[in-house]
Amino acid sequence: MTYYDKRHVEGEFDAVVERTTEALGDEGFGVLSDIDVSDAFAKKLDIEDYPNYRILGACNPPLAKQGLDAEENLGVLLPCNVAVYETDEGVVVSMVDPEAMLSVVDNAEMDDIADEVQARFDRVLESLGE
Repeated sequence: MTYYDKRHVEGEFDAVVERTTEALGDEGFGVLSDIDVSDAFAKKLDIEDYPNYRILGACNPPLAKQGLDAEENLGVLLPCNVAVYETDEGVVVSMVDPEAMLSVVDNAEMDDIADEVQARFDRVLESLGE
């Protein structure tokens, strides 16, 4: 079992980030955080040529509430992270596999939530290939 799902996506980096954010919104996820790793490395490590890399912290409030109600420490695994980054082959969108992530939680109530998040993330990745 891997801990992520990914897809190569056609388009310019910033446009793919925007499309990814919109597709997440279509599935009920807001982006609570947007970490520009490349910018942070440039400022903190003086690395000016690191490829574009952004980490989007995605949250679906109803599903997050359901999870937190069932498992109060679940917050250490939230939000669900989505990485958008450039490679020599183009732009990649990579999403945490919620089933793998929540497998570390010993609570059967998480199974249905993980399945629902996985289904929504699958639809996001599918939509980016269109």
